[in-house]
Amino acid sequence: MPENAAEVTAAGIARLAGVGRAAVSNWRRRHADFPRPVGGTETSPSFALGEVEQWLRDQGKLAEVPLRERVWQQVAAHPDGAVTALGQAGCALLLVRDRPTAWLELTAVSDVRLATMLPKALEAVLTPRFGPPGERAVPTPDAAALRGSVPLLRGAAELAAETGARQAFEFLLGRHLDANPRQYTLTPPGPAALMAALAGPAATVLDPACGTGALLRAAARPTGLYAQEADPDLAALAALRLALHSDAEVHVRTGDSLRADAFARLTADAVLCHPPFNERNWGHEELAYDPRWEYGFPARTESELAWVQHALARLRPGGSAVLLMPPAAASRRSGRRIRADLLRRGALRAVVALPAGAAPPYGIPLHLWVLRRPAAAERPAPELLFVDTAEPAGSGGRDKLDWQAVHHTVLDAWQPFDRSGTAEEQPGVSRSVPVIELLDDDVDLAPARHLPPPAAGGSAAELTGVRERLTDILRLTGDLTPPPAEAATPGPARWTGTTVGELVRAGALELRPGGSGTGSVLVLTEHDVLAGTAPSGTLPDASGPGEEPVEPVLLQAGDVVVPVLGGGSAARVVDEATAGAALGRNLQLLRPDPAALDPWFLAGFLRGTANNRQASSYASTATRLDVRRLQLPRLPLADQRRYGERFRALAAFEDALRLAGRLGQQLAQGLYDGLTDGTVEA
Repeated sequence: MPENAAEVTAAGIARLAGVGRAAVSNWRRRHADFPRPVGGTETSPSFALGEVEQWLRDQGKLAEVPLRERVWQQVAAHPDGAVTALGQAGCALLLVRDRPTAWLELTAVSDVRLATMLPKALEAVLTPRFGPPGERAVPTPDAAALRGSVPLLRGAAELAAETGARQAFEFLLGRHLDANPRQYTLTPPGPAALMAALAGPAATVLDPACGTGALLRAAARPTGLYAQEADPDLAALAALRLALHSDAEVHVRTGDSLRADAFARLTADAVLCHPPFNERNWGHEELAYDPRWEYGFPARTESELAWVQHALARLRPGGSAVLLMPPAAASRRSGRRIRADLLRRGALRAVVALPAGAAPPYGIPLHLWVLRRPAAAERPAPELLFVDTAEPAGSGGRDKLDWQAVHHTVLDAWQPFDRSGTAEEQPGVSRSVPVIELLDDDVDLAPARHLPPPAAGGSAAELTGVRERLTDILRLTGDLTPPPAEAATPGPARWTGTTVGELVRAGALELRPGGSGTGSVLVLTEHDVLAGTAPSGTLPDASGPGEEPVEPVLLQAGDVVVPVLGGGSAARVVDEATAGAALGRNLQLLRPDPAALDPWFLAGFLRGTANNRQASSYASTATRLDVRRLQLPRLPLADQRRYGERFRALAAFEDALRLAGRLGQQLAQGLYDGLTDGTVEA
């Protein structure tokens, strides 16, 4: 094998072939000619990518390695590490985007010659975008460093021709971040977009702890982006990402913003920041007399309040800052004096409680602090806005938060408050509170302290309505209770069976996976199928320039949707109300030919426990359903419809039980709340 050739792990082989890791393990055991490991460890071996590709082709398991996978494997297997490879790929992609003709001329030469010529060409692109070599975060790789990277750079440019340079870099960077989740603290797109919206339009935007540049990437139409990051590798990746994303001037510096501020003379229109949390070694001793502590010297345990004051110090008068903060920063006693001065002088304008799961650390509900640098003659704001987004976000968990509802809730409260200095109270959601009421001994600014949640069931009249509806549903549940079961005639197997896979091959059934596509339609999620609720998810943003939009799988009435993870038996027949929604992740759509299959018959037999067990596979703690292996009997259409009516009745009974459970919980909690807060008489 050539020196520095790309290697791939078993997980990478599975991704290339579109199979599970268990299949790769089986290939290694059953095929004597499967490529031998060339590296890695005994428990996690690596294989030569070229040998694996050839073996897959010879076995008919791979027609061609997808370009994006081949380029990613070259990044992951780079001898100098994936971060170095990403940096070099980013430089080449910037050259491809800004000077495509120069790149085409360079690629006509040999690999050795290209490595020699590239540094000068890259320097001609990097200097105008980032400044001279001594100042910028992105170094120009030399010929020696590029010699082993030329195949990667050619592949990255080829990928850019398909998707666009920005999208190619986003894919490679995203794959690297996904592969190393514990190494980086990321700001997800939802909170990043909300923070940029709260900051408002801004020509110059600063992020003093930029990470991978996610917050600055969310800024709308800036002319100048300023960023600082302590990790040199992250600073370089952030600079390349921002330069590929925007035509704004990009100024990225390496260093600790608190100890070595690279933009001490900057007066930005806006600051967006997701600072490191709970740092004890933030510079408390050496920065005691720093002029940035205009609102008080932060205690050693209050690193977040140091970042707040750093952000305010880098704003022009009237400029806005939005920081992602841990909830403890709003209530720790060691920070009460600084919080009080921020209030008295009108610098702190709003505190927004995000739902748990919004951003790392995912287990706690983080806060957004919205700040504004007061102008010299400006009177301090008399009120502070509190917003709690837990209820609008829903309870779907980290991956199922309703960010559209969160954005609407926060901005519907913030925008009128920003214009007038006060806002109409929304019980349990938002309220503007006079600053004088907050200046007590604790200066506790946690929204939960000032926005007691409304009673779960509402007023006494609303609870009465819930009770009446529950009574009606319980009566309906009794009517829908299935009749006593009759034993089937004993004997040998009653039916000739078939599988979903056989029906797909025969054309009686269409099988499609969910989870891809872009657009504005609602998405039927895995949670919706299991809970029997309406579609609640959303598709990703539309494709960017140079990308072909991906059409989602849209549901039709009569489709059957089956979850493939979790090990439970579930199947849902799509009705007219759900038709038109997109199919979500971890779901499979079965679209029967109505002349051959009854959808309720199909869904009912797919629900069988034994059926699901024999079609399930197990990997670690996860259970995955192979829908093609699910079985059902071969029956005439008339008999299918007879079974289908029974299964339809069972589904209606199941829906009524779910609704009764939800109403019962709502009534019980509402009575608990009403009795304890005095709105209901004992």
